[in-house]
Amino acid sequence: MALDDSLQQEARALGDPTRHRIFRYIAEAEHPVGVAELTEFVQLNHNAVRQHLAVLKDAALVVEEVEERSRPGRPRLLYRLHPEVSDRWGATGAYSWLASLLASAVRRRQEPRQVGRQEGHRLAAELVDAGAVADDGVDLLEAEMRRRGFRPTRIDKGRRVEIVLGRCPFADVAETDPETICQLHRGLVEGLAEGVGGVGVERLVARDPHRAGCRLVVRREGPDRIPA
Repeated sequence: MALDDSLQQEARALGDPTRHRIFRYIAEAEHPVGVAELTEFVQLNHNAVRQHLAVLKDAALVVEEVEERSRPGRPRLLYRLHPEVSDRWGATGAYSWLASLLASAVRRRQEPRQVGRQEGHRLAAELVDAGAVADDGVDLLEAEMRRRGFRPTRIDKGRRVEIVLGRCPFADVAETDPETICQLHRGLVEGLAEGVGGVGVERLVARDPHRAGCRLVVRREGPDRIPA
């Protein structure tokens, strides 16, 4: 779908006042939101809320995911802002996250790579606590890059894996200060890799942020695995 067509679909989806309220609530939430929470917020029945969510999902404004849970019961469907919609339609999710990390670097007088690594450790701990444990740590890295809006494409070369990033969610900032943003991202991946285990980061090859195509090169550690 062309960009103009995507924007038109997004605009149509947000043209309904109730749907726009649901979108704003999800965009401003600090955690994925369930149907029951949205039902209470807009004071509509579950079916009506689900219909609004379906339209937002079809327009790629929100992402639907299944709750990770270790306790008995049926997992809930949860909704969060689509990473590629950040900073459109008044949603500032991705850049708000970036700003908080850069502010932390200034406040603690740390290098961006160090702050990124700490954030990676935090995200890895959340993944482990949620039960998102994979036999291959590369799977978790790829999934997190996708969740952050980088559009990763994976090229397996035995132990070594190249992850080509098809999009930079922070292209405008990276264009003016690529060293800071790229080092922050490298630290983020290093922290994730250290936290989930079984994978090490070799290098990050940066490209023009607006054209994308940055390459993250990682390697699997530990004993050889036999492909299924």
